[in-house]
Amino acid sequence: MAIARAGVALCGVLLTVLLASAAWAAPADGPPPPTPATPQPRAGYHHLGATTVSGWSGVSGRLTVANPGVRAGTYDFVAARFMARSADGTAWLEAGWSENGWLRDGRQRVYTYDTVSRRWTFHDEYPITPGDRVWINLESAGDGHWRAWLWWRGQWRLLIDQRVPIGRSTTIEQYVEVYVDPAMGGYITLPKAGFDNVRLRDAGGGSTFWREGEVPTGAGSGFANYCLNWVKRYDTWSAATCAAARAR
Repeated sequence: MAIARAGVALCGVLLTVLLASAAWAAPADGPPPPTPATPQPRAGYHHLGATTVSGWSGVSGRLTVANPGVRAGTYDFVAARFMARSADGTAWLEAGWSENGWLRDGRQRVYTYDTVSRRWTFHDEYPITPGDRVWINLESAGDGHWRAWLWWRGQWRLLIDQRVPIGRSTTIEQYVEVYVDPAMGGYITLPKAGFDNVRLRDAGGGSTFWREGEVPTGAGSGFANYCLNWVKRYDTWSAATCAAARAR
């Protein structure tokens, strides 16, 4: 009987530890959402990239997947993405790739996020690894709908079709977004995460490269531990931890 009681007590201790671990891993507030650069950046967020000044009806381009130093079991994340958003930054749809600390496996994933569902959606049916280059297309589909597509195995695959209150022509972003868990501090190492062949689509369906002198743009210059390398403003570029950005 003493052995049996000891066994029950040990199970109770293990259960308590497991429950405590689960509670730490999944707080009631849930993981932090990606955010646009406006209105005000929040603690922990770093935004590296460019934003259109005028409105556009779509964006497409190729994103190079990197292997950032996201820390497992934290709220760290790195996301390289295109975004269509309202001018005041309160409504948006975004698509790209990310690595997320709360998923605990160090993997990069194709993802979408929108302010209607307020949910990260990870598209694990399209597995990616560091060094891969993925084509993303984000476009207005009319009647308030925006769609995100991934080029996969020779055809465009629909990731999301969502009605978002941002209009048919709106602000477009291309960013590498780094979020450092405020509870952990420090910073996240970031190998070169790149964009190339970035094109914008106008309301009439015409396409143009996102180029300096042709597209009014608000662009970042890098800050803190992160640097931008504008190979060709603004359709070919990369963001990285500054030491990695300087390496050629």
